[in-house]
Amino acid sequence: MSATATPSTDDAPSKEQRLKAFLAEKAQDGEMYFKSKFIADEVGLSPKEIGALMVKLKDSATDLEVEKWSYTSATTWRVEPA
Repeated sequence: MSATATPSTDDAPSKEQRLKAFLAEKAQDGEMYFKSKFIADEVGLSPKEIGALMVKLKDSATDLEVEKWSYTSATTWRVEPA
């Protein structure tokens, strides 16, 4: 056995934690509006994953206000600090 410890995947932030941290940083100066497809690369998630996580964050995030704001060709989300 090697004495060198390999990083545990448990130490890495979950997809939800990564998205929440990204949104908190972007919305720290006030509200922001976005479509999942436009932030997917920055967060490292697919637009579909972001959409599913946004529904969870809407109910669970206490430090962010998340609102499904508009639906045209894709859902627009509004996020602001709580």
